[in-house]
Amino acid sequence: MGMTMTQKILAEHAGLERVEKGQLIMAKLDVVMANDITGPMAIPVFKKMAKKVFDKDKVVLVPDHFTPNKDIKSAENSKSLREFAREQELTHYYEIGQMGIEHALLPEKGIVVGGECIIGADSHTCTYGALGAFSTGVGTTDIATGMATGSLWFKVPGAIKFVLTGKPGKYISGKDIIIHIIGKIGVDGALYKSMEFVGDGIKNLFMDDRFTMANMAIEAGAKNGIFPVDEQAIKYMEEHSKKEYKVYTADEDAIYDEVVEIDLSKVRPTVAYPHLPGNAKTIDEIESEEPVYIDQVVIGSCTNGRMEDMRRAAAILKGQKVNENVRVMIIPATQKIFKACMKEGLAEIFIDAGCSFNTPSCGPCMGGHMGVLAAGEKCVSTTNRNFVGRMGHVDSLIFLASPEVAAASAIKGYIANPESIKEDK
Repeated sequence: MGMTMTQKILAEHAGLERVEKGQLIMAKLDVVMANDITGPMAIPVFKKMAKKVFDKDKVVLVPDHFTPNKDIKSAENSKSLREFAREQELTHYYEIGQMGIEHALLPEKGIVVGGECIIGADSHTCTYGALGAFSTGVGTTDIATGMATGSLWFKVPGAIKFVLTGKPGKYISGKDIIIHIIGKIGVDGALYKSMEFVGDGIKNLFMDDRFTMANMAIEAGAKNGIFPVDEQAIKYMEEHSKKEYKVYTADEDAIYDEVVEIDLSKVRPTVAYPHLPGNAKTIDEIESEEPVYIDQVVIGSCTNGRMEDMRRAAAILKGQKVNENVRVMIIPATQKIFKACMKEGLAEIFIDAGCSFNTPSCGPCMGGHMGVLAAGEKCVSTTNRNFVGRMGHVDSLIFLASPEVAAASAIKGYIANPESIKEDK
């Protein structure tokens, strides 16, 4: 019996010829990452285990959730990371002025590449599967263990094979595709499994689309999401990293718990209604109902704050004005993307349309700071979760959407089809 992409990576890092679903293994780690929420909790645990990290080049700290610091507690958290990074002489510590949202920053900095085994004290660490890596979120104790020893135990996951065919339409992005998939299989449809994306349709997806899809694998309960390494992925890694990547492909006789076929040409703009990422509705269903008027739009996050996301949103907002009843925040995921937005004229488009153009931060996504919602307010967001109280008051409502749907909604004042803005122009 053969192995999946994920199983091959885990076998290699465990020093085994093969592994199978459910097997407990100890695997070596290539990257261990924490942020300003999880890092400060992991450091005291680490100090009970070791004096020095296993490798100063492989432990990465990124204060991105409450930065710029919103209060004394967040300032103290960042201070603890800063002092630990200096004490341990860490190569990779990124703060204000050079930082970005962790899951966009690590690929951009070339810290993560294909074939690696990566853990992060953040559930969306699965993002790096877009590069053909095994990456997963873990708890703070596991992060402390990883920083101290450079290895961690795993239970080898089973897998669901998603066969992507066809070419997505003009206004269809990775966000629409992954919400469509989660709506199809449910928020626990891939529980502790690997979501392995294959098929000819992948060539029609930008790398930014793949990052988005891998990022939200956890929203289906998955252990990780992973794409095969193709020419696009190789080009991305060679442009961004000096590290050596490794390509793993699934065996023809690999065992999958399920095979799901997705024709990308049939996917429509799709929105996840409160309070689950799997509560999916197509734009056609939405347009057949009473309009959902909104108060706020957020375009950014580790899910949709990359350059292609910025371009897609700007293409809709160019020459338009944000509805007078809507507040809009644009948050590029990294400083490099922020600068590119200015260079390409996107920042001017956003500001002229009436948007707030902000420094990189996770802030609004988890109701940390910037854009916290009041009771009864509705927000269309390009983030990854719409749980009760996720972005503020428990009586607020979050609708997850692509950058283009979010931009169109900002203009209309209600959840809108980006095609309608094209017609207005």
